[in-house]
Amino acid sequence: MSNSKNSPLRRRNNDLEAGGSRANGAPPAEDDDESGFSSSNLYICNFCEGHSHNTPSDQVNMPTHSTCSSCYLQKRYLEELPQHPIRIDPLSIPEDQHDQAALVLNASRRFRYTLDLKREEERKQRIGTIRAHVQAIRAAYLFKDAGNRENGTLELRPPPSGDFGIGQEQLTSMSREHNVSALEIYGGARLSNLLKTNLEKGIQGDDTDLVKRRNAFGSNVYPRKKGRTFWMFLWEAWQDLTLIILMVAAVASLALGIKTEGIKEGWYDGGSIAFAVILVIVVTAVSDYRQSLQFQNLNEEKQNIHMEVIRGGRRIEISIYDVVVGDVVPLNIGDQVPTDGVLISAHSLAVDESSMTGESKIVHKGTKDPFLMSGCKIADGSGTMLVTSVGTNTEWGLLMASISEDTGEETPLQVRLNGVATFIGIVGLSVALVVLVLDVCRYFTGHSKDPDGTVQFRKGITKVSDAVDDAIKIVTVAVTIVVVAVPEGLPLAVTLTLAYSMRKMMADKALVRRLSACETMGSATTICSDKTGTLTLNQMAVVEAYVGEKKIDHPENKSELSPMLYSLLIEGIAQNTNGGVYASEGGVNLEVSGSPTEKAILSWGVKLGMNFEAVRSESSVLYVFPFNSEKKRGGAAVRLPDGQVHIHWKGAAEIILEACTQYIDATGQFVAMDEDKMIFFQKAIENMAATSLRCVAIAYRSYESEKVPSNEEELVEWTLPANDLVLLAIVGIKDPCRPGVKDAVRLCQNAGVKVRMVTGDNLQTAKAIAFECGILDSDADAAEPNLIEGKTFRALPDKEREEIADRISVMGRSSPNDKLLLVQALRKGGHVVAVTGDGTNDAPALHEADIGLAMGISGTEVAKESSDIIILDDNFASVVKVVRWGRSVYANIQKFIQFQLTVNVAALIINVVSAVSSGQVPLNAVQLLWVNLIMDTLGALALATEPPTDHLMHRNPVGRREPLITNIMWRNLLIQALYQVCVLLVLNFQGRTLLHLEGDNKEHAEKVKNTLIFNAFVLCQVFNEFNARKPDEFNVFKGITKNKLFIGIVGITVVLQVLIIELLGKFTKTVKLNWSMWLTSIIIGLLRSVALVGDPSEMCILHFNPLCLGTSKFPQMINQWNSLSLSLSLSIQLAPLLQLGS
Repeated sequence: MSNSKNSPLRRRNNDLEAGGSRANGAPPAEDDDESGFSSSNLYICNFCEGHSHNTPSDQVNMPTHSTCSSCYLQKRYLEELPQHPIRIDPLSIPEDQHDQAALVLNASRRFRYTLDLKREEERKQRIGTIRAHVQAIRAAYLFKDAGNRENGTLELRPPPSGDFGIGQEQLTSMSREHNVSALEIYGGARLSNLLKTNLEKGIQGDDTDLVKRRNAFGSNVYPRKKGRTFWMFLWEAWQDLTLIILMVAAVASLALGIKTEGIKEGWYDGGSIAFAVILVIVVTAVSDYRQSLQFQNLNEEKQNIHMEVIRGGRRIEISIYDVVVGDVVPLNIGDQVPTDGVLISAHSLAVDESSMTGESKIVHKGTKDPFLMSGCKIADGSGTMLVTSVGTNTEWGLLMASISEDTGEETPLQVRLNGVATFIGIVGLSVALVVLVLDVCRYFTGHSKDPDGTVQFRKGITKVSDAVDDAIKIVTVAVTIVVVAVPEGLPLAVTLTLAYSMRKMMADKALVRRLSACETMGSATTICSDKTGTLTLNQMAVVEAYVGEKKIDHPENKSELSPMLYSLLIEGIAQNTNGGVYASEGGVNLEVSGSPTEKAILSWGVKLGMNFEAVRSESSVLYVFPFNSEKKRGGAAVRLPDGQVHIHWKGAAEIILEACTQYIDATGQFVAMDEDKMIFFQKAIENMAATSLRCVAIAYRSYESEKVPSNEEELVEWTLPANDLVLLAIVGIKDPCRPGVKDAVRLCQNAGVKVRMVTGDNLQTAKAIAFECGILDSDADAAEPNLIEGKTFRALPDKEREEIADRISVMGRSSPNDKLLLVQALRKGGHVVAVTGDGTNDAPALHEADIGLAMGISGTEVAKESSDIIILDDNFASVVKVVRWGRSVYANIQKFIQFQLTVNVAALIINVVSAVSSGQVPLNAVQLLWVNLIMDTLGALALATEPPTDHLMHRNPVGRREPLITNIMWRNLLIQALYQVCVLLVLNFQGRTLLHLEGDNKEHAEKVKNTLIFNAFVLCQVFNEFNARKPDEFNVFKGITKNKLFIGIVGITVVLQVLIIELLGKFTKTVKLNWSMWLTSIIIGLLRSVALVGDPSEMCILHFNPLCLGTSKFPQMINQWNSLSLSLSLSIQLAPLLQLGS
């Protein structure tokens, strides 16, 4: 790096006026410098280490001799950014999301949050400001550079000393300014010499070389803004108003207790409530923090793009974070530019720079504009680039380091559950207020009594401190009722199950980019799948070929080909490709790179005896028309040493064949393509396609060299001639079906999900593969409209398209637009559509679908960014696993809803009825907080992490409008809650009699009764967790050993309950229970649990099962219920005797 002290400011030889030169050659004023500004404001910029931007310092209120205006503005703005974080995703939710966001249904997409418009506008303005600063800096440099070039004063700073002939400062300056003049002086593409890069073979790429480059130029990473800390989650958990009220009540109770009973005994009431509240806060914060870390890890995985670079003469795949300055990077349609760089070579290269400039205009790159900016997307063409800046030395890196990504997206299910929780919370609050008013009135009118019958409040007699203490207890109970009534665990359960599912889906080769896709996938009714690489292995090989007019069984039989045909064929294979053939590291075998189709054809060419490097060196490529999925072909124009121009085409066999007017016979003669020969070749294509081969034709034509455009502008606009072609070969490429894909398709069909194949291949090839995969079952299915060609479907009127869309199973020769039309038609028909895609042109269909599934291996970055889920192994079986996980998310939420609402209803009714009728509640504040912890955090952990089962794939998809709480769930919920309420209220009002406690001390008997109620209630919830695992199945214990977390949480809950009853009585106001009381509690809990032994058709339930209502098993259930009720009664009657015996 050059030192700013050694960088003297240079003056222009010729003076500039405002427009660029001083009029009439007038001499400059003494105080004017080269840019027309006062020389009294000259300074050295420390921020950009030596750059001198001649702008008066007083215009930006900055100190002179410190920082230049552009750098100062940018620096000051970046320093202010942490106070005003910018959010990348316009669909993400701000922290105050409930105040500044509203749920809308976007007809063309899915449920999404719409941000507060003012806040969104501010976000756009801040990003626009950064872009404006970048553009202003660039414009200032260009203005200055233009004047320097006009007056011949353009200079370069001396090269730095070190391993490389150019420094990062010079590279960054050149790239950010898009300074073509500086690039020319550095040698244009020969800049590679200064970076010690071979433009053909790339850098050496060994560890020593990479370390040197990272030390000199930095790494391709940028500092990320830190995520929220644990203390922030703790603070958020503390913000719950009900918990704050409880803490205030605990402090007041603590103060009064210590004052009246002394510190030794008086701290128990307040201390126990405070401890319970703190425990709830800590557990909630820990749970939220862990989920946040999981989401952060998944976000980092999303940003870790893998790409190809050329190192040591070989193409290798590396992470985007491992790219270094000097790397040679191949670029193709849909790729993301990984760093700043300059073009080495380009063929019709067009770049979408909207991510950096904010303008959606596509920019064509060439010698006049060779600079590429990190973060931009390749919209068309292909090329290679030389990396010049990485990490924060790029404009994209500066932008990314200055903004933060918000992962606060809320899914549709979370929104719905927030509404449910809010409604129930309002009901609970209303009930708590009623209880509070009634208890306060009862207390101050003298109707509240202690267990021994003593009136609690007597006007003029009761001490004020006692009255306040009692009032606090009344308020505490009312607030605790609110705590239990508000099911805050519902949204938590969604977060838990989403985080758990996303982590497990990663193991199943599916990376979730949008949380809502997890839920939506469970509702998918149809999957529109690609063929190549998804249903097939994407491991292609040429197994059959027609060269000229002869069928070649083995490529080694090249002697059968005429020299001219062989020469033209080899030339077409080697030049019309974006792949390559390289010697392996050992030099023994050859390695082939490119797309699977390219690799298959290149490998076939090698077997024919092609010397790839030699053939490519014999002619030069003039122009390339990259393969286009719309036109189904790609071409290249090459100039031979003798000046001849050949145009080679390669693409879909029947499309290329239609453009052919000649072929070459066995003697090497050009023969006109008559009708008989056309039928012959068409028949050859049909035969190969019928055996599931992909058919590709190779053709060429000669072209007059004088008609070839001579300059770059004309070349960009040139349309490569595609008529009057000479057929060279038709090859059949085998791509075998993936093992297990037929079973996966059958599993989808059994689950009510129709699989449709949408492919660009020949209709006959698609038909053959569809039979192999099980998408088509019989020849009767293989007829229109089940089997349809893209152009036929495209030509139909909108209404007719919608009518037949549901019947389509296979669409062949489809374009990306055909796929989009199919998705739109299916969605209008009420389907929830999942679509797979890999190409740039698939982006509209991926975005339009309810769930977009991009391919992780073959997919372009554009396709991935338009998707919701990335299938990392490109395997259809992984798509089916995503469906299972999507259904699991929905099922787990339903399990937790049934569990929590049962507890909510039971606890609410028990406390309310008791408070209203007697003024006493059997469950105190500490006990209810423990129950709240069980049913919220622990219950969510246990039930939200259930792995998916095969049972999920034996039922139809969940409808868009299907209610969260099904009829079966309502039946289970209401009857189970009614059972708990009835049994526990009977114990509350008649417990002393039923338990034969009349002879005991009244206060002790009351404590025993309330302890039994508390213990039985908690055990009811423990057994309820088992029941909630399978809301619509009889055997609730099936597969329980697979969920270790569930078993662990249930075990911890039981152990803690035993400790609470036996050791922590002073805190929870409970007494120790003997084993007969424990047995009674367990029996009460078991009576409301559902269990099944054996076949449900052979045996009904052992206990009370709401599923038997309305069935032939109902009378049997009633008899069993009566028997078990008798057992309960006997256990209660025998309790005193058992206690006496013990």
